[in-house]
Amino acid sequence: MAENKVRFGLKNVYYAKLTESTDSTNNTFATPVAVPGAVNMTINSEQSNNPFWADNVIYFMSSNNNGYTGTLEMARIPDTMLKDIWGMTSSGGILYEESGVQPKPFALLFQIEGDQKAELNVFYRVIPTSRPTAGSQTTEESIDPVTQSFDFSALPLVTGPDYQKNKVKGRTDETTTTAQRNAWFTTVQIATTA
Repeated sequence: MAENKVRFGLKNVYYAKLTESTDSTNNTFATPVAVPGAVNMTINSEQSNNPFWADNVIYFMSSNNNGYTGTLEMARIPDTMLKDIWGMTSSGGILYEESGVQPKPFALLFQIEGDQKAELNVFYRVIPTSRPTAGSQTTEESIDPVTQSFDFSALPLVTGPDYQKNKVKGRTDETTTTAQRNAWFTTVQIATTA
């Protein structure tokens, strides 16, 4: 099948809690959980460059992939995600948050449509850098839903002692099998490095 010429749309957003091991060799992901109501996602690459000057010119340039920063806008952040990721607690009929609770890392999975085939994506180690927005507005002649969003950093996931092969993100391509596509939102797919 030919590669996509264009990408459009956003749907099938899922999160999978990440448990990081102390030696980075036994990182595990929980079963992905659907977050319905995808509205918008903006993603910016984070990269640092280190020029080495010689002979009065940039003789060599090294570049580091520091992951991505982004904002995810949803119709509503479900209570399950608020509990799993931001550590909110339900007690006595009230869902509440406490100061000082650190957000948990997770994998962020999502689908972007294409003219040939859907592109399935995953960021392996996402850490929220803000809590979900909270607010609303008065209802006038028509109902206009108020969305929620949060900022995040998608960082490299250390997968072993070879620090040159840390995984930041993954996506399907023309070699992705049907089995991999069918399992994309049921388990986090990580390619092994040859």
